[in-house]
Amino acid sequence: MASNFGPPKCSSSSASKSHSRLPISRALSACTSCQQNIRQISQWQAKVCPPNACHPVPYRSPIYLLNNFRVSFCGVSCAEGSFDSNEKETLQTLNQRLANYLEKVRNLEQENACLECKIREHHEKLTPIVCPDYLSYFKIIEELQQKILCTKAENSRLVSQIDNTKVTADDFRAKYEVEVSQRQLVETDINSLHQILNKLTLCKADLEGQVESLKEELLHLKHNHEEEVNSLQCQLGDRLNIEVNAAPSVDLNEALQKMRCKYESLVETNRRDVEEWFNTQLQELNQQVVSSSEEQQCFQKEICDLRRTISALEIELQAQHSLRASQECILTETEGRYAVQLAQIQCLIESLESQLAEIRGALDRQNQEYQVLLDVKSKLECEIATYRHLLENTDCRLPCNPCATECKPSPCMPCISQTMECTAPAYVTCRPYNPSVCKVRAKPCDLYSSLPGILARIYTLTQEFQDGKVISSREHVQPCFIPRLQVHFVNRDKEGVS
Repeated sequence: MASNFGPPKCSSSSASKSHSRLPISRALSACTSCQQNIRQISQWQAKVCPPNACHPVPYRSPIYLLNNFRVSFCGVSCAEGSFDSNEKETLQTLNQRLANYLEKVRNLEQENACLECKIREHHEKLTPIVCPDYLSYFKIIEELQQKILCTKAENSRLVSQIDNTKVTADDFRAKYEVEVSQRQLVETDINSLHQILNKLTLCKADLEGQVESLKEELLHLKHNHEEEVNSLQCQLGDRLNIEVNAAPSVDLNEALQKMRCKYESLVETNRRDVEEWFNTQLQELNQQVVSSSEEQQCFQKEICDLRRTISALEIELQAQHSLRASQECILTETEGRYAVQLAQIQCLIESLESQLAEIRGALDRQNQEYQVLLDVKSKLECEIATYRHLLENTDCRLPCNPCATECKPSPCMPCISQTMECTAPAYVTCRPYNPSVCKVRAKPCDLYSSLPGILARIYTLTQEFQDGKVISSREHVQPCFIPRLQVHFVNRDKEGVS
């Protein structure tokens, strides 16, 4: 703030040197009295005006700082070396505030230096703390992490192998159950065939017994027949001995032999018939057994094929069931994982929305603070401009050459006062003094002639940029009334002529 305050600049080298060495506090000492002589200018350049501690002036806002500021044009003597009371109070107030600010800055710098010294001493007193070496622990941690990763990979591999083994065991269990059922069916078939074989064996034994009984009966008949023949021969030989001269009788032996041959042939034919019947029945039975066995084998083959197909279909069905169960587990895990991710994303969105709302609220607060700071800045700029304007008016009203004129009371009529309210700097420059060219011509009430004021507007455009693009833009228009002062400079030659 102090850097913006400076003495007014003049083109002349002497004036610039004298004013460049003149501080603000020294320049303000000229405002203490409007009755002093201009000869004392060389003395107030070396004076320091202390702040007025006896009569403090309350701080007023910049827009009201010059509300009742009056500019008087009352002649050469008053225009060259006097100020209004309001100007005096304003300058004293600004000077006092500036001195207070500078004093606060000095105090803060001293406190900062003391604190830095204390911090430096405290750091020097502290012993350096040696940080332990954690590199070995980091290596151990990395090794353990590698082992954990390897163990996790091995566990996952073992889990996959266990799952595969379980699936294979389930397949083998299903195959075993199918084979057990097939074995039971085959055993039942074998038992039924054994029963049929036992029946056939019994039939064969019965037929063999019948054949043996028939053979025994045949032998018994033969034996009985021989006994009867022998008994008859014995009876005939013992009883009869008759000689008959008749026709030749029939030979009984021959007849018996014929009868025997006849019966033997009959028995043989019967036996052959029985054997043929038995053989035919046996062949038919064997054919039936063979055909039934062939059909049974075909049926068994078909049954085995069907059972294999059923077992394969059952295995495939179980595999599909296990695949479905695994897919359902994967689906549930995926749904759970994505639900968790969705919840996390939703929480992140909510947190981001809350952060965005906080950022927007902070942005609004910063915009309000920025607006307040802009207002404060405008007020401070107005104060600075007022301060500069008063200093420049003071420097312009003082003559560039103190020896040119003397301060004399002017018997002129009271000057016209004007009220000026300003919120922007109004600059009044003075031309350098050149004794050979010009000097101020003293005319009562004509040195400063009031002209119509200028109503100006200060246009402030505030834009915020991000990545080279305009985000927001604000406009602020502030009216300002600037009075125009006209100073008549007359050439020395013209003054000599007049």
